Amino acid sequence: MRMNNMLHFTENHRYCVYRDFSLSPVDGKTLSLIYQPMVGAFAISLYRLLVEQVPQDQVGYSRVEQQRVLFLTLGIDPSERGRTYLVEQTSKLEAVGLLQTSRMYMTDSDEYMYEYELQPPLSPTEFFNTQHLTLLLRDKIGKFAVLSLRERFFSKEPGDMYGLSHNKENITVPFYDIFELNTHSIDYELEQAIAETALARQSGGPLDAEEERINYADIILRFPRDSVNRSHVEGLRFNLEGMGVLNFVSRKFDLSVQDLCRLLDEDGVFDPSGGILLDELQHRANLHFRQGKRRNEEREVAYAKVVSIASAREEEEQLEEFPVQMEYYLEVPKQFINKCDIHQYNMMLRNEPYTRLLRTFFPGAVPDNLLDIFTKIDLNYKLPGEVINVLIHYLMSLLTSNTEQRINRNFVEAIASNMLMKQINTYEKAVGYIREQSKVKAKSTLEAQDGAGRRRTYKGRQATGKSKPEIPIVPSSTQEEGVSDEEFAEMLKLAERMQAGRNNEA
Repeated sequence: MRMNNMLHFTENHRYCVYRDFSLSPVDGKTLSLIYQPMVGAFAISLYRLLVEQVPQDQVGYSRVEQQRVLFLTLGIDPSERGRTYLVEQTSKLEAVGLLQTSRMYMTDSDEYMYEYELQPPLSPTEFFNTQHLTLLLRDKIGKFAVLSLRERFFSKEPGDMYGLSHNKENITVPFYDIFELNTHSIDYELEQAIAETALARQSGGPLDAEEERINYADIILRFPRDSVNRSHVEGLRFNLEGMGVLNFVSRKFDLSVQDLCRLLDEDGVFDPSGGILLDELQHRANLHFRQGKRRNEEREVAYAKVVSIASAREEEEQLEEFPVQMEYYLEVPKQFINKCDIHQYNMMLRNEPYTRLLRTFFPGAVPDNLLDIFTKIDLNYKLPGEVINVLIHYLMSLLTSNTEQRINRNFVEAIASNMLMKQINTYEKAVGYIREQSKVKAKSTLEAQDGAGRRRTYKGRQATGKSKPEIPIVPSSTQEEGVSDEEFAEMLKLAERMQAGRNNEA
């Protein structure tokens, strides 16, 4: 029993007991000789007292009473020391599997009520097959005492039956050989009554691990005391709506209590009044979820590498070869033309694991990044091995036909996700898919070439058409010629006439 505040466990708090079994003489002997040396006589006395709270001829719940009855009956002082002692005894019973304790908070009275759910003791066979309980008993009473106890619980077979177990024949008559049920008429009232009775117990019992709700005590127990958001988290104690928001976020993004406490400890999750900012909390929870998913994928890839190295040969020997129909044959790549024919190549695509196919394409060593890509597709996308082989063939054909083509992670994952979305889960479907993709790619390439040809023709027409006439250009003379005396005299006369004309105009 985990109890942080002893004021929450006093003689004034109420309790009830739930028991759905009855103790047999063998169970009583088991409690006295096996469980009592492990947990002590006082703890066994407490267990027997709780068993008697429910009438011996009935199963179910006891009456709700104050824990003062337990303190007075067991002779425990209702003080802090006595409460601590009672908590220790219940914890021993819980540790060996005889008791489950639950605490329920009642909003009307603002107090806790305890439910003690009793568990039957293990049968002698189950107990001595449980290793940790047997080791605990050995530490308490010794090895030879354990062997002696075991012999006291089992009655040996008679001497006449010794060694005849291999000749035993089961001649038990099945149920339907004797009885016949009218299954055509269904009693809905009976089924509804049984379902309602079962649900009444399930609603009060512990929930499954996947549907377990996170309560306030789980959060405040793990939240740091010196945190700035401590006061806001303490305000969630009676805030049912806020706890509902936290449970919604934790279930949506698969958060544990520790992860939720770390997110609540960050800045910007609460508003100044102490309310939860749902959008911000969901954003950070989504980041945490994606990071955890990425780490899990990396661990799965690393684990798969280790396992595949150890079990590759065994799996290859155990795998059964499947034939390939002629209509689904794929062409042999250029690098395999001299190594195998079309029948051998397609049988390899259908039956070999993708790791061996990659080693065939890369005789030296397969690049680590390429191996990581297909390992992730195998583990995370769960594509069959034959589909992965067809995908590898398609990618290698792209590299052969187009020298500018590059294979990167995003390109391969896009094709794999498209195949997964279209439910390509067989060799035949994969072959049909890549043939369709090849047709689409060839058609787009032809359209691109036609468009490029038309653009070149238009540019040629623009280049040959003459929109302006060509103007001849006088080349400059590289050698300077000399001026004769007559030419110089003519130039002087011309200059004098021009000067005389300017003077007359003035």
